[in-house]
Amino acid sequence: MTFLPGGGSGFIGTALSKSLQKRGYEVLIVSRKPGLWRTTWSDINAKGLPDSTTAVVNLAGQNVLDPFRRWTEGFKQNVWASRVNTTRYLAQAIEMSKVKPKVFVTASGVGYYPPNTSEVFDEDGPGGDFDFLSRLCTEWESAADLSPSANVRTVKIRTGVVLGRQGGMVQQLFLPFFMGVGGPVGSGTQPMPWIHIQDIVGLFIHAIEKEDLTGVVNGVAPDVITNKDFASAFGKALWRPSFLPLPTFAVNLMFSEERGKIMTEGAKVVSKKAFESGYVFKYPDINSAAQEFSRLIYADEAY
Repeated sequence: MTFLPGGGSGFIGTALSKSLQKRGYEVLIVSRKPGLWRTTWSDINAKGLPDSTTAVVNLAGQNVLDPFRRWTEGFKQNVWASRVNTTRYLAQAIEMSKVKPKVFVTASGVGYYPPNTSEVFDEDGPGGDFDFLSRLCTEWESAADLSPSANVRTVKIRTGVVLGRQGGMVQQLFLPFFMGVGGPVGSGTQPMPWIHIQDIVGLFIHAIEKEDLTGVVNGVAPDVITNKDFASAFGKALWRPSFLPLPTFAVNLMFSEERGKIMTEGAKVVSKKAFESGYVFKYPDINSAAQEFSRLIYADEAY
């Protein structure tokens, strides 16, 4: 069984690849550069998939919250192309391949749903058309659509904020919180859809191996929290105060208001389909998740 991930060297992709190797899959990462256990995007685009490919996953994408990149039209194009075009390349490769994989799983984001502090959104909730990031999610998911004749099961996982020690938000915030100068973003009352790294890996594996699971799945934990709840749980797990807020104007100054909304606004999102399909969360609440990713002595592991 060969697992072929686009973006397999990123935060989620690395953890997912290790876990699938542990389950007996061979991993062939799609990369810009050739190498051992790697293939290139140009090879995939020209030749299609290796015949042994069982599952194709796309996790590729430019980091939207890269603090060293200004929110210019050029950078926005990179963000768009790194998600939409890579997904389209993999979809086309599946269509071209004589031997089809069993499943195509793509990432998307909960930025699909409009900011809202009262309404709760499941996979049937409206969205996808109100700003740059929501429209990106729509196009990102559309790029994964295959023709019915391909007969390949497709799952689209809208991920929340992925929390884990080895990357993402927690890696960036660990030092400030450890020093006792962490806190909520803005008012802290904005909803924060989240999921632990072990559960997003588990949910992708569930999507690969659960043969009747199709369509959109929200990749979020069942615990619906605010940004302030996250800061409080993180500080408590580290035995540190967590009351110093990062003002909204500072976020907008660093990132621009359009992408700063990722941190200063949010929606209450739940995953109805994860529960209905039988997935069991390892870290269903923010306090247990924070205890795991806040350990001072932390060893990387396959989940």
